Amino acid sequence: MESESAIESRNLTRRFGNLVAVNHLSLSIPRNIIYGFLGPNGSGKSTTIRMLCGLLMPSEGEVRVLNHRIPGEAEGLRHKIGYMTQRFALYEDLTTLENLRFIARIYSLPPGEHVRRIDQALDTYNLRAQTMQFAGTLSGGQKQRLALAAATLHKPELLFLDEPTSAVDPQSRRDFWETLFHLVHGGTTILVSTHYMDEAERCHRLAILDGGTMAASGSPAELMANMPAHVVEVESDLPQKTHDALEGNADILSVTQLGLRIRVLVEKSRQNPVEYIRLLLRDAAVEAGVNPARPSLEDVFVASTGIHKKRGAA
Repeated sequence: MESESAIESRNLTRRFGNLVAVNHLSLSIPRNIIYGFLGPNGSGKSTTIRMLCGLLMPSEGEVRVLNHRIPGEAEGLRHKIGYMTQRFALYEDLTTLENLRFIARIYSLPPGEHVRRIDQALDTYNLRAQTMQFAGTLSGGQKQRLALAAATLHKPELLFLDEPTSAVDPQSRRDFWETLFHLVHGGTTILVSTHYMDEAERCHRLAILDGGTMAASGSPAELMANMPAHVVEVESDLPQKTHDALEGNADILSVTQLGLRIRVLVEKSRQNPVEYIRLLLRDAAVEAGVNPARPSLEDVFVASTGIHKKRGAA
């Protein structure tokens, strides 16, 4: 019976010498959604994607991708997945059209079919005007669209995107994500890694990775609803003094300045966090308004990774 999950992994681990890049990571990713890996550089996002693609051998663990056991059945998976790397990986000395023709041959598309799909891709990804332009002369957004066109030319069931918007402007990022939702509506499952909070919020589900392990997972709404810390917002005419008065105190996980506002994350175990902050400021002779605040995904990320680091050090 075919699994309803696109990806299943158990205790997925990858070591590079003494460095554990991915540490016993277990995943269950449903089909037909956008699943996000959110984490800083070095958190294991790219390494995990490379293992799931069959490009990198796991040191430990079990993986099934589209019902193919990885790495043993990676060859059978190759035509079912697409992979867009962080850096532009197509040939810069070939034109847009030549790159797409090359990819069509790589995936053994029949001649008549590859002409039709390339023609469709030029329209879908707004590359018609760049058909005969060398890829090396394209703008960042155009390169991004060409890379996505190439990764989806063979109509993969599962698309891996490794920080695909790191070199493009905000409007190109927005347009790119609209394209991703169209792909999902068409039946494609997408796994995307990012360190942008606004992109993470667009995902149906997320795994927050830190130090090669999973710090938290769920939908953005679930993660914010189950925030592992209290969020308190402080307004003061002396933000730096306020910041200094709060930082480093017991049960304070994070103090972040946003203009004249200070965003404070307090340990979940702390009772009456608003009163606790008021007392700290009163002792420092700081006048400020202190109120509870709704958590953001950035708050979840900071709290989850901070608590995760603390537990790891314990």
